[in-house]
Amino acid sequence: MAKTGTIFDIKKFAIHDGPGIRTSVFFKGCPMDCWWCHNPESKRLEPEILNNTRRCKDEVVGYDIDSETVMTEIEKDRVFYDQSGGGVTFSGGEPMMQIEFLRSLLAACKQKGIHTAIDTCGHAPFDDFEAIYELVDLVLYDIKLMDETNHIKYTGITNKLSLNNLTRLYDKGIKITPRIPLVPDITDTAANLAAIAEYLRALPNIRSLSLLPYNKLGEDKFERFGLSDRMGQAQSQTESDILEKSRLFEAAGFEVKIGG
Repeated sequence: MAKTGTIFDIKKFAIHDGPGIRTSVFFKGCPMDCWWCHNPESKRLEPEILNNTRRCKDEVVGYDIDSETVMTEIEKDRVFYDQSGGGVTFSGGEPMMQIEFLRSLLAACKQKGIHTAIDTCGHAPFDDFEAIYELVDLVLYDIKLMDETNHIKYTGITNKLSLNNLTRLYDKGIKITPRIPLVPDITDTAANLAAIAEYLRALPNIRSLSLLPYNKLGEDKFERFGLSDRMGQAQSQTESDILEKSRLFEAAGFEVKIGG
């Protein structure tokens, strides 16, 4: 049975949201308010009107859509999934905030043999994860900050639920790829990265992870939609900076991928 949800984009031929060539479906709504968010238009669950300051006009962001319509778009690119080992990634925002819609899409993909991934911050009731984990081939799990005080400061909420859910999902045996956003002077500090490495070492079947270099896309959107920009003039890391951070995880025994 088709379910209806709210998304703000469907991106074709994505290569940074999991293995192979993928279709990424971006859900509206997120429980976190990260300073560096590169999709700030995704935070509110419902469609909204934002003023595009560059074009001096209002722009509707987000739209309601049923799962059958989304599946029609997904299946158009099936040949690329088959050839590249790709599939579909449900991202956002936070797809776990629309669990019934997400489950409907995952079940449809499972029925059609399409590889699925979800990109999640993990802040959701574990019952919701239990409702979908058998339908998901890969969980791209964002880990931002290990210190709870800093996590609350920079994302607006505690990290306890996210970390607890990560451990519980791991215990169920689902394939997980941690993804660590490298935010200048916030998440990319030596202390935070070392703490993440230490935490993940207690999950021995997780041996690979992704480091996501900081990009200024979010800053462009903050300006375009007239939203508050808390990152100031933060600069992307240099190649040598990224390699140094990568070596920290490699020394702890992890295979590191730069980017999604």
